[in-house]
Amino acid sequence: MFSDFYFEFPYLIVIFLIFIICAKFCKMKVPSIYFPHTASFLKQSVSASKSLLLLKWLGIIMIILAIMSPVKDETFEIDPKDGYEIAIILDASQSMKAMGFDRDNPQLTRFDVVKEIVSDFINQRKSDNIGLVVFGKYSFIASPLTYDEHILNKIVSQLYIGMAGKYTALHTSLAQGVNLLKMSKSKSKVAILLTDGFSTPQIDKIPLDIALDMAKKEGVKVYPIGIGNSGEYNKNVLLEIAKETNGVAFGASSATQLQEVYKKINELEKSEIKSQSYTNTHYYFFFPLFISLISLMLYVYLRNKRGSA
Repeated sequence: MFSDFYFEFPYLIVIFLIFIICAKFCKMKVPSIYFPHTASFLKQSVSASKSLLLLKWLGIIMIILAIMSPVKDETFEIDPKDGYEIAIILDASQSMKAMGFDRDNPQLTRFDVVKEIVSDFINQRKSDNIGLVVFGKYSFIASPLTYDEHILNKIVSQLYIGMAGKYTALHTSLAQGVNLLKMSKSKSKVAILLTDGFSTPQIDKIPLDIALDMAKKEGVKVYPIGIGNSGEYNKNVLLEIAKETNGVAFGASSATQLQEVYKKINELEKSEIKSQSYTNTHYYFFFPLFISLISLMLYVYLRNKRGSA
């Protein structure tokens, strides 16, 4: 309990030695007068003398302890929020209704599985500023950049298939993800683009080359992920996006593979966060000071009372 306590000025213990020396060698000398029959009087006063002596030395010891300043340091660490800026871009088009993506839970849709894996990814990136973009026929920002994983997970849990329309505006969603990261001053900007289909030309208003130019201009590294069987998504487009933005393209035909993809991205974009230590110092000099004042006040009171008796 007291292992973390220490004194700021331990060398002031010499004051106590000074008091001991003075008590032994600096006694006040007064003329002695002999009174007969004082034995009974001395017996009655010895108890009072011991009490006065105890109060005096308790007051002296406590005030010296207060001057020495007893303290206790409480150390705690804070992880600074200087990780990555990440835009998670999720396909919520009609094709995400397909089931059987998770072989252990075949009744779950692709989108259900994606939401679970994305939530797990968010929980692992506590030092990163993460935002969400959802797309289908059109794209929108579901969440601005935030460090609050609880809010992000709540938003993810409320996403549903078709909320942005049933088609796939892939290029527009990439541009929207870049816009989400545009205002950031971070040197590490990452977009994770997940889709299970082909871009719908009549719906996708922004050409791919324009979206790529936006990403390169803002220094956004894109990790495209195609989910589903081979041929269900445009592998060549995803490879081009990754190549042009210095990212890596992935494919996942099952929930297990998708989990592995997010693990790889987590390792590739590892946040090297240096924790900062802070110390909160608690001062406790007032406790011995209070005891000292009470002791010396009692000492003065009892001595005066004894002298007047």
